[in-house]
Amino acid sequence: MRDPVVVIPVYNHPATIGRMVDAVRGHGLRCILVDDGSEPGCAAVLDALAAGYSGAVTLVRLPQNRGKGGAMMAGLREAKRQGYAHALQIDADGQHDPADIPRFIALSREHPRAVICGCPIYDASVPKGRLYGRYLTHVWVWINTLSLAIRDSMCGFRVYPLDRVVPLIDRVTIGQRMDFDCEVLVRLHWRGVAIINVPTRVYYPQDGVSHFHAWRDNVLISRMHAVLFLGMLVRAPWLLWRRLRGA
Repeated sequence: MRDPVVVIPVYNHPATIGRMVDAVRGHGLRCILVDDGSEPGCAAVLDALAAGYSGAVTLVRLPQNRGKGGAMMAGLREAKRQGYAHALQIDADGQHDPADIPRFIALSREHPRAVICGCPIYDASVPKGRLYGRYLTHVWVWINTLSLAIRDSMCGFRVYPLDRVVPLIDRVTIGQRMDFDCEVLVRLHWRGVAIINVPTRVYYPQDGVSHFHAWRDNVLISRMHAVLFLGMLVRAPWLLWRRLRGA
């Protein structure tokens, strides 16, 4: 099995993206950077990384900011276009530990048809409001899948099988901002894609840059849960039958 390509959506993280790319290349992996309409300073950093790692780093530039989901979908489509079977998603802001990348890849080799999904282990740096908000989303995801298969739907550290995720994003309208990570997992689960959860350390630096907009993104996430709930009601008999058959 060929190594996955690493897709990193980037929106104004000039101080951390270099370290993330260096760490990815340290594992011998190729990388697709998606510039999600960054400011000129960050765009210049991305240009330098693509030039410095010529042939190993592809830069996809979006003319205007689409949001994390929009950037990820562009990166996943580019990975498929380049002939990769799997793509590893990791954030640009340094919250995720690149040292765990080999564990994700090893699990993907064992389960090539599954999504390998990070399940965060937090230290004291995590903001309490964000932590409690995640638990509310967890409950809705468990309701909308009638399952506990997805331990954490909001962690942006995961490996996708591209032959399952790209057809999904090409056929179904999925949220383009912070709602993407959650919605794409639920919809993949509905399609019968297995989710393998792997614990991973997540760190919130005190001077970190967050692009989570409390009002806008919470509204989008609430709307997403409502839409998914209606979708679950339609699929409930099949989801319950699948659970019983699996038991």
